[in-house]
Amino acid sequence: MKHLFPNSCTIFPLLLLAAFIASQTRAQTAATAPAPAGPKNITAILEKAGQYTTFIRLLRSTQLGDQIDNQLNNSNTGLTVFAPTDNAFSNLPPGTLNSLSDQQKVSLLQFHVLSTAISMPQFQTVSNPVRTQAGDSSDGEFPLNVTTTGNQVNISTGVVDTPISNTLSSGNQLEVYQVDQVLLPMKIFGTPAPAAAPSPAEPEKEKKKKEKPSSVPEAEGPSKSSPVTDSDATSSASNLKWRGGIGIAAAIISLCWIF
Repeated sequence: MKHLFPNSCTIFPLLLLAAFIASQTRAQTAATAPAPAGPKNITAILEKAGQYTTFIRLLRSTQLGDQIDNQLNNSNTGLTVFAPTDNAFSNLPPGTLNSLSDQQKVSLLQFHVLSTAISMPQFQTVSNPVRTQAGDSSDGEFPLNVTTTGNQVNISTGVVDTPISNTLSSGNQLEVYQVDQVLLPMKIFGTPAPAAAPSPAEPEKEKKKKEKPSSVPEAEGPSKSSPVTDSDATSSASNLKWRGGIGIAAAIISLCWIF
């Protein structure tokens, strides 16, 4: 009967071996299982990176930051965000942001967001113009063009050109890049088409010359009286004869008195 059951010396090592195998299995499972991902927060990423206080303030005041977080956590499309530094905003002309309406501020921020996650290598294959969340990408609206040279990615808006200078966050359906200039869209900051040039004004001196009458005196000539007719000439000749006859008669009378 005692040989039907193994003694304690045999059972104890087997139990230790089973416990060791079970512990290793649990450890391996814990190591390979992904940690539960927390909610994505664009402002938290920017705050951790530093030097983005102006961009964060605009994201909060326009509530676009909350919209970005909702898209990240409730969809699988992913997003790409171009984050201008504080120096980028400081380099704008004074009063630029204050001159914008609330809707223009929203459009400006949306112009910095793409509705898909694009890694640095993927920029080499994107089609221009790239559509942003600001909407229409046609000329004069919100076009965004990307060019690559080696590992460098350059962004052009038609108003500014700037490279991507750093990657702040990558992966997990979110790509956040640093840009050293604010991306200014044509719709808001584009130079308006020049107005048609007016016809050149006539010089004042030439105008006065045309208006001023000629100062050259007219040549003296016969007075501009009514023309002499034949009857007038006959009348004049008769008057001369009459006066001559009176003169002769007066001379004869004078001689008679003398003699």
